[in-house]
Amino acid sequence: MTIKSRTIHEGRVAIIDVRGALIGDQDTDNFRNEVIDFIEQGNKSLIINMQRVNYMNSSGIGAIISAHTSYKKNGGEVKLAGLTENVENLLAITRLVEVFDVHESLDGAIESFFKNKS
Repeated sequence: MTIKSRTIHEGRVAIIDVRGALIGDQDTDNFRNEVIDFIEQGNKSLIINMQRVNYMNSSGIGAIISAHTSYKKNGGEVKLAGLTENVENLLAITRLVEVFDVHESLDGAIESFFKNKS
């Protein structure tokens, strides 16, 4: 798995792009560290872009739940974007699609932060 993180809109929206398998290795630790860094910077809006995630196990689920919980505790919000069919099925089976705000595209997730603020 590889992750890349960035911010847009003057740092108001943080994006973590995940590629490959989210399965609980050093990269999952890096993912968690990126989330912590964004929270410490005061960011309140995180999008986890998963359009290139082909597999996720319980450790990966734990990582995104941890991100969601950490952001909520700090008054923020996490959205998921671009779920592949495999990941979407997994989140449906675990009923996590009811917990997360899921968007088909990254652009849709970005726009939703600004629609909710107006």
